[in-house]
Amino acid sequence: MHAAELTRAKLLTLAIGIPGGALFYLLHLPLPWMLGAMAATTIAAISGVRIALMPRLRLAFIAILGVMLGSAFTPEVVKGIIVWVGSFAWLSIYVVVATAAIWVYYRRLAQYDSVTAYFSAAPGGLNEMILAGGALGGDERRISMSHAARILIAIFALSFGYRWFGGYAPTAPAAGASNAMEWLDWLLLTGCGVIGFAAARALRIPAYALVGPMLLSAIVHAIGITQSQPPVWLVAAAQVVVGAMVGSRFDGAAPRMVGKALILAVFATAALLVLAAVFGQAVESTLGIPFSAALLAFAPGGLAEMSLIALSLDIDAAYVSSHHIVRIFMIVLAAPIVFRLLSRDR
Repeated sequence: MHAAELTRAKLLTLAIGIPGGALFYLLHLPLPWMLGAMAATTIAAISGVRIALMPRLRLAFIAILGVMLGSAFTPEVVKGIIVWVGSFAWLSIYVVVATAAIWVYYRRLAQYDSVTAYFSAAPGGLNEMILAGGALGGDERRISMSHAARILIAIFALSFGYRWFGGYAPTAPAAGASNAMEWLDWLLLTGCGVIGFAAARALRIPAYALVGPMLLSAIVHAIGITQSQPPVWLVAAAQVVVGAMVGSRFDGAAPRMVGKALILAVFATAALLVLAAVFGQAVESTLGIPFSAALLAFAPGGLAEMSLIALSLDIDAAYVSSHHIVRIFMIVLAAPIVFRLLSRDR
């Protein structure tokens, strides 16, 4: 794709995603701006419309989301973080069980090779799994399709599931501050985003675009320097970008490949959601953490996407996002051991 065509494809991604989000908003559907943009761009990509990822724009809005999530770490929340240690222990067991179960599923049923099956099953960051799997000789396209399809299905299933069966409804068009911020708050939150992003990237921290801004924002909110949050319209824009980027991952894929990936992902996602529900119930029973928060924390969706659902439904976003970050770190740290095992198998 030439430079002019690529630019046109990127602009078309937003041109399709924004009306999709607006339509879902007018229909009063859950998490409208993200789900609408995701649905519209996915349909367009599968239909053969040339759209494209916008990595830099996505990273910028992921950083904004990180600042928003950091604002959930109020002094009251920080006091209760010690309880999360037990939840992290449950999470580590879930990661092992879930990865093993879905690895067998992709290995035996889909007939993927060991490397492709593992990186399609591992509930880590999508980009990290694609890069690591490709470096080991796995099929990057299959890994990408598996994760994109799983995230797509998980987001829709959880968003509508919480609305229909949990009685949850969005507290606002998008989570965020409705009042205008002072210029000092704008400067402070912008600094959290820019400095946190740059520092985390320099340190090669996984999911750096979200983790760095979130940590800095959490610090300034936890010690009471500010209680401000990014405004509603900015968080809504982040939802559109995140949703459109999920849909654009299907660009250029043959409908048959997408169909197969979706069919495989339906069963894999269903199994992972059942496991997440089982572990969520265990967390509630042993630690007293609400099941609604635990389910989202263990759910097989992306870090940014699950955090946006938590924000939208006013579920403990700090708890949910922290667990997804820890999950990604677990997968990345365990990768060298798994690499050696997979290489021996090959």
